Amino acid sequence: MEFEPREREMATVLPVVLVSTLDQAGVRNLAPYSNYTPVLRITDLIMLASWHRRDTLKNIRHNQEFVVSVPGVDLADKIMPTAMHYPPSVDEFEKAGLKARPSAMVAPPGVEGCLAWLECRLHKQYVEKNYVLVVGQVLRLEVRDDLVNQRGGMDLAKAQPLLASLDREGMRWATARDLGKGEPYGAMFPNGQDPMAQRKQSQDS
Repeated sequence: MEFEPREREMATVLPVVLVSTLDQAGVRNLAPYSNYTPVLRITDLIMLASWHRRDTLKNIRHNQEFVVSVPGVDLADKIMPTAMHYPPSVDEFEKAGLKARPSAMVAPPGVEGCLAWLECRLHKQYVEKNYVLVVGQVLRLEVRDDLVNQRGGMDLAKAQPLLASLDREGMRWATARDLGKGEPYGAMFPNGQDPMAQRKQSQDS
């Protein structure tokens, strides 16, 4: 079946994150994003795609800070309340019935009960006619202790991160499943060595 090029989001499953900011008066803003991605494995950067008329974008530009909270499936019912269009003076944590989690390195709080939190500072903006790409530098990353597996990653069976599958009628909530098999990073290289790991070792020494 052939789809319209603009329906490209239907061809994959999308992440769901909650981005929290503060406005000039200190009012808490919270919005869900699926146009979110880390920027390559070697950097400490993440990227959000935003419409121009978003309170989140306005607040990031003003305060230069934001927090990305990663929800699990238990918070699926809280996503739509944070996606509603409220006046900037409305505290969207309260509207969604979510508890704020104090941050360590930035002013905006994260969302209590999430799986992980990325405290970010604005790094750069790429402004286009219809949208803005917001690049943030992650200052602090925390994953819940009970969700970290022996390999130093997230235990997907325990965490059940929230994902979204889009179709022509709306969105369906989903999650990820560990297949019980994988490959080391070094498998991509002829010598079997991961140059990123080697660079990190040289930086730490």
